[in-house]
Amino acid sequence: MTQGTGDMLGQLAIALQQLGWDGDDKLEVNIGGVAFSGIQQTEGANPKWAKPYGTTSYQNDAFIVIKNVNRNPVVPSQPNPELKAHHEQVS
Repeated sequence: MTQGTGDMLGQLAIALQQLGWDGDDKLEVNIGGVAFSGIQQTEGANPKWAKPYGTTSYQNDAFIVIKNVNRNPVVPSQPNPELKAHHEQVS
């Protein structure tokens, strides 16, 4: 049975609603499971194994990552005042 685009979008809408996300949230969408050729290949290289520079290939198991930027606050780590570096410890 083939799923239509409306069914996929409906499932996505349900998942976003279950997470409590709303239309005002800023989302970042990324694709994972991607192979990118970032190096120049030598002339005559086999294109099956040495893709041309700048080529993006989506793997069979590629996936989508949806990040809610509004709900991901950046909190820098704080040093633990009870811990001292080894060189600072007095015996």
